[in-house]
Amino acid sequence: MTAVTGRVAAAERGETRIADRVVAKIAAQAAKEAVGDPPQEGESPRATVTVHRDAARVRVSLELGYPCDIGRQCGAVRRQVAQRVKALAGMEVPEVAVQVERLHPVASGAQGRIR
Repeated sequence: MTAVTGRVAAAERGETRIADRVVAKIAAQAAKEAVGDPPQEGESPRATVTVHRDAARVRVSLELGYPCDIGRQCGAVRRQVAQRVKALAGMEVPEVAVQVERLHPVASGAQGRIR
């Protein structure tokens, strides 16, 4: 400790560790932000994370409404997850793997009408 300021030197303070499951929750919420609410009868996105030092490798599983631009949706999920994990957990995200588990047909107004 220094006598003038009373502060502890950075090397002596310790470290903050964020559990993998916390980063996984951040990633799942970010994926939901990117694609919106799950399709009817669909499940919210799920994520698993492996953290090594200050880097997180993320795998997101989600369900999408169909028809949609699957590639664009997956790209949006990758960007949003990487951005939110970095902002909230302070970790680099070198890899975000997106797995589309299921496609749900989106009911259009014409399909639901009785003729």
